[in-house]
Amino acid sequence: MLSTNLETCLSRIREREQNVHAWVRVKPAPPLSDGPLSGVPFGVKDIFATEGLATEWGSPTMAGRVPTADAALVVMLRKRGAIMVGKTHTTSFAYFDPAPTRNPHDPAHTPGGSSSGSAAAVAARMVPLALGSQTQGSVLRPASFCGCVGFKPTFGVLPLEGVMPFAPTLDTAGFFTWTAADMRTLWALLDCEAVAEPCQNPVALELADEVEPPMRAAFTETAARLGAATVAPPDSLRGLWQVVKRIQEIEGARTHREAWERHGAAVGEKLAGLIQSGLAASESEYQDELGKLEAARGGMAAFFTEHPVVLTPAALGPAPRTLASTGDPRMNAPWTGLGSPAISIPMNAPVGVLPLGLQIAAAPGQDALLLATACAMENE
Repeated sequence: MLSTNLETCLSRIREREQNVHAWVRVKPAPPLSDGPLSGVPFGVKDIFATEGLATEWGSPTMAGRVPTADAALVVMLRKRGAIMVGKTHTTSFAYFDPAPTRNPHDPAHTPGGSSSGSAAAVAARMVPLALGSQTQGSVLRPASFCGCVGFKPTFGVLPLEGVMPFAPTLDTAGFFTWTAADMRTLWALLDCEAVAEPCQNPVALELADEVEPPMRAAFTETAARLGAATVAPPDSLRGLWQVVKRIQEIEGARTHREAWERHGAAVGEKLAGLIQSGLAASESEYQDELGKLEAARGGMAAFFTEHPVVLTPAALGPAPRTLASTGDPRMNAPWTGLGSPAISIPMNAPVGVLPLGLQIAAAPGQDALLLATACAMENE
């Protein structure tokens, strides 16, 4: 990652962008100082503010919106010498209304969302690093679909200043890289704790019925090769993705109500539907959902004590053959709700099947353990 230069990236963008559509705009900005990431090019999801460069949240309703300062995480990278290449496509308001981006492995398939352009740009080798964000599955799912590494750290570790809010209970910044080793290096260079021994006894959760055959086969083979014992999902995880989904609806409706009232369905038909559904919720329903989430967090704390690292598929299957949908985030949403660090790394997919991701999760605060384990598994 650290040896990749800007000209190589720009050449790759010229070669592949007309088919992938990962970028809103390419306009390299120099670093703010020298540092450990000097010369490393990176892409920025278009919900992160960038000084003097339009940040439009994937929506025509925000066209021409130019921030006066960079988001805090953009500053962190640029101060360490990284070169911002430009802004990558996001779904409208980082929800489910698709961006124009296509899967770099087959343009008839979705790249996932909402961090569509960031995942596709890294997977297509246009940049070695890109910023994303996750409220349900917006880093882990596109990483799985596109065949790169996506990392969602522990909730609250990375700053969100200058990032479009959606659901404050869930919103988390994240990264895409080519390899887990790159991600661990990045984490250390951001002055985050990255020294740990890999977990020696990971467990694989039993697969739900809706996991598709290619993913089922790849996950089963990978878990067996890694020596992961299979265990039943704890009660704390059962139905948790629906709780997370409802919290996102309610908080997202409150966050984006004003934009919807001004622009209607122009904010995105799926987002408009979320807002209407979320606004219909009572305060007592909202508090009840938050209570369910808190109970799940308590229950999973005990589970993680016994099982420090948990393996699951990073998506239900390979990227669907459609550009109208970004896929289903239910495999990722529980870990977002729990505030757990989670990473998707590519698995060996059957011949003729698009990429498939192995999702690895750990207890909140165990980012170093997670990254060490992902690096070890990547090399198995």
